[in-house]
Amino acid sequence: MSKSEECKILEGIIAGEEAVIKAFYKKNQPYIRRYILQNSGNEEDVEDVFQDALVFIYQKLKTDSLELHCSLRTYFYAVCKNIWRNRLRKNKKLVITEEIHLTSEDMSISVIEEITHKERQHLYRKYFMRLNDSCKEVLTLVFDGKSMKEIGKLTGYSEGYTRKKKFECKRSLIEMIEKDPLYQELKFTPEKE
Repeated sequence: MSKSEECKILEGIIAGEEAVIKAFYKKNQPYIRRYILQNSGNEEDVEDVFQDALVFIYQKLKTDSLELHCSLRTYFYAVCKNIWRNRLRKNKKLVITEEIHLTSEDMSISVIEEITHKERQHLYRKYFMRLNDSCKEVLTLVFDGKSMKEIGKLTGYSEGYTRKKKFECKRSLIEMIEKDPLYQELKFTPEKE
C-alpha cells in the first residue's frame, strides 16, 4: 500500500467516512481474526479488538500524535495484538501461539514494544508539563545527570532543599501518572529495556 493510499485511509478514519472504514475493515479483519481466534478469542472478541484499535488510531489522529514508522497495516496489527494480549493478561489466559502470516510484510515484536514505549513517554510528558516551573527545572537537571550540588548552584537552592524539592516533585509526578487510567493498562504491558 502506497503512502498516499495510507494517507487517504487515515483521513477517512478521522472524517468518519463509512466507505473507507468498511474497506479498511474488510481488508484487515481476516488476519486480526485469525490471530485472536488462535489465541483463546471468539468472534465477539475480534469485533471488540478491531473497534478498540480503530478508536485508538482515531484518538491518535485527533491529537496529532500518530507516528508511523512502518506500514499502516503493520501498525494496526500491532495495536490489535497489544490490545488482545493486555486483555488475555488481565483475564489470566495465556497466549497459545504467535503464528500469523502477513502478506509480504515483515512484522516484528519491536513494533509492539515501540507502541508501548511511546504511550509511556506520552503519559510522562503529559503530566510533566503540568508540574510547576521549579519542579520542571529541578527534574530536568536531575535527568540531565546533574548532582544535587550542581542543581543547587543553578537554581539557587541549598543542597538539602534541592534533595527535598527533587523528592517532592518526583512524588507529585508519580501520583498524577498513577491516577491516569492509561497507566493501569500500561503497567501490565512489559517493555524491554
